[in-house]
Amino acid sequence: MTIPSNSATAGRRLPRRVGQLFAGLILYGVSMAFMVESGLGLTSWDVFHQGVSEVTGLSIGWVVILAGVPILLLWIPLRQKPGFGTIANLVVIGVVVDAALALLSPGASMTIRVTYLIAGILLNGVATGMYIGARFGPGPRDGLMTGIAHRFPRLSLRLVRTAIELTVLATGFLLGGTAGIGTVAYALVIGPLVQAFLPIFTVAPRTPPARLAPALP
Repeated sequence: MTIPSNSATAGRRLPRRVGQLFAGLILYGVSMAFMVESGLGLTSWDVFHQGVSEVTGLSIGWVVILAGVPILLLWIPLRQKPGFGTIANLVVIGVVVDAALALLSPGASMTIRVTYLIAGILLNGVATGMYIGARFGPGPRDGLMTGIAHRFPRLSLRLVRTAIELTVLATGFLLGGTAGIGTVAYALVIGPLVQAFLPIFTVAPRTPPARLAPALP
């Protein structure tokens, strides 16, 4: 005989995954806003986003959204396929960071700025664990990194990530983005934070029904 299908469990799992995805993306946008208002340094990509914002006059949220489009186009020769989470990542984070920046006051003292920085990094770790754990596909920038590594197997993932991060960091800094102690702190702790939170938020895939041997008479 067979064990009854766990479709009911799968049905409950999907709303959780969708809710967790959007909660993670919203928290990610809020974490970005905290780090921006700290004035102590941003992630490599956000240094780039802020630099482009300074040059073009666009809000940092719009830069996040618009920069994601050519990045997604680079997925085509890399044979990467975007998921639902990829598109949601592209739009939601940009909208949320602009909304959060409109509500959040700049750090008026060093104590507040450091608090913003710590809160931003911690929230970023939680948010990353949540949206990756929802299993709806990587963000445009993460997918670019993994796509290059898969397309060129002689290049390690660490090398590809380092090259991309340093390139966007240097470009953003030259354009006027904020790089500082927060940039270094983020680079040092985001890995351990994601490693800690990802197992908590990862939604396990549905397992197929198991088959049992027929009972003996």
